[in-house]
Amino acid sequence: MSIFSKIVAGEIPSYKIAEDEKFFAFLDIFPLVEGHTLVVPKMEVDNMFDLENNYLSALLVFAKPIAKAIEKSFKCNRCGMAVIGLEVPHAHLHLVPINSADDLNFTRGKIKLTEEQLKEAQKKIIQNL
Repeated sequence: MSIFSKIVAGEIPSYKIAEDEKFFAFLDIFPLVEGHTLVVPKMEVDNMFDLENNYLSALLVFAKPIAKAIEKSFKCNRCGMAVIGLEVPHAHLHLVPINSADDLNFTRGKIKLTEEQLKEAQKKIIQNL
């Protein structure tokens, strides 16, 4: 069972942003920037492109209002998306507030946020959903 499946099951605490019957969104606790959110299918699949077409398209539809809420919550040009998929063997979409393409550079060091900063980011995004 992946760490993301454990988060979805509630076995590991998370800063949940949104959930439905198929998907779960939560803050990345090792973010590139404040507001960096992960969207995962509840079904454990390693590769994003192994998801069935309707499931894959539904993931983007689920992510859309979250991306819009991120854009309202943080000073950014837009919400960028990335599918890297190497760090956890469970398909996931990164939603990141960005001002330039370099803001999606995953080889950069991650930032460390306090629990209070994470709770505040969670609150902002949820209020803007």
